[in-house]
Amino acid sequence: MIDITERTVSANGVELFVREAGPIDGPLVILAHGFPETSYSWRHQLPALADAGYRVIAPDQRGYGRSSRPDGIDNYHIVHLTDDLLGLVDDAGADRAAFVGHDWGAIVVWQMSVLHPGRVAGVAALSVPYQRRGPAPPMTRMRDRFAGVFFYILHFQEPGIADSELDADPAATMRRIMAMGSPRAGGADTTADAGFAAVADDGRGFLERLPEPEVLPPWLTAADLDVYVGDFMRSGFTGPLNWYRNFDRNWELTARLDGARVEVPSLFIGGTQDPVLLTTPPSVMDGWVTDHRGTIMLDGAGHWLQQERPAEVNAALLDFLADVTAT
Repeated sequence: MIDITERTVSANGVELFVREAGPIDGPLVILAHGFPETSYSWRHQLPALADAGYRVIAPDQRGYGRSSRPDGIDNYHIVHLTDDLLGLVDDAGADRAAFVGHDWGAIVVWQMSVLHPGRVAGVAALSVPYQRRGPAPPMTRMRDRFAGVFFYILHFQEPGIADSELDADPAATMRRIMAMGSPRAGGADTTADAGFAAVADDGRGFLERLPEPEVLPPWLTAADLDVYVGDFMRSGFTGPLNWYRNFDRNWELTARLDGARVEVPSLFIGGTQDPVLLTTPPSVMDGWVTDHRGTIMLDGAGHWLQQERPAEVNAALLDFLADVTAT
């Protein structure tokens, strides 16, 4: 049986709580979670990758769970987020690592691959494809694209509004969001899920658009939910929401990456019922990932891939990691 240990790492001026497993001298793999998750979202990957001989580290990223929650929106921009992960690589005594990210974690590891390619053995992204730096600030483009309709990223921009909404009842928040990105009973389509899709702006907030699920998704037990609820009762949602409030700042900070392609080995895994892929389909990567080892679409899978379909995700990751860490 693989032991998963817990500790806190001082990195890049913050304290990062990490779960880790595997031999200390194994090839290093960093797992970066998304919104609204924590390192617990990798509970199925940590033992599987460690059993294959990898040293695997999954942090609660800044603002989340048991890690530091610095004040100020500008403490959550992409340079801080990528430097946090580099700090974990340095703490492990490694020159480079393979990076795996889901949702916002995918954005971070994609950016890691173009900001610090020499430190990246390979990058595997779940649910969010690589997107090149656009010609205008992201929020300008989003406001133009979604003018007159509700879109969750736009709703998240004003400090305090979504924070209060999500903080009011973390259990309800997690139940509704996790159910929103999951396939419905009977295989019904999820692509019309409010919040991820652009829908009528009728004055309602984010959570009130999401129905209370009658049951939890089959991949999420009551005990799993309790872990998440405890984490967000501790941390609140302001830190995680501040990641969204840095889209334009991230664009400004990465001006030198205009036209940059991902040149390290890459893998993308998505779900055919993931509502996020409505706005960012895998085709946006075409021509922008030069050593792409494959795009795997899991039929019928939703957004929370590593939790919902762990066996298939683990198999894909193990094949990819064996390839990119062989030398």
